[in-house]
Amino acid sequence: MEGAAKKLMAIMPFLFGIGFIAPLTAQLLERFGHSGPFGLSAVAFGLLFGGTWGLVANIRGRWL
Repeated sequence: MEGAAKKLMAIMPFLFGIGFIAPLTAQLLERFGHSGPFGLSAVAFGLLFGGTWGLVANIRGRWL
């Protein structure tokens, strides 16, 4: 059980990026009347942005 919790916590920044930053980005785009760049939908761009940011945070160990 402890090993599973450690593995889950190790990827937590990525999950946070997918679970929180992605929907927030999509809602902000829709709220201000924009669509995603390159013909992407707001949700697709949010997932791309949030997933990338979470993955970078996971690899570097910090958000900024």
